[in-house]
Amino acid sequence: MLNTYFRTIVGIMVLLSVVLTYYVNPNWMWFTVFIGVNLIQSAFTKWCLLETILVKLGVKKEGGSCSSC
Repeated sequence: MLNTYFRTIVGIMVLLSVVLTYYVNPNWMWFTVFIGVNLIQSAFTKWCLLETILVKLGVKKEGGSCSSC
């Protein structure tokens, strides 16, 4: 369940940042860059802020973290 929430939220954030970049201001691309850097960081450190937040909100882990998807 955690992986489903994680992938959905990250996908929405990426799509939202692309839409905001196109229609509002090109500086919104930095939000996309932040998301990408955070995903790379979580792959190396095995720690993900979004995972921590979702677990505190009560989302159950299926086994494995978001950085091991």
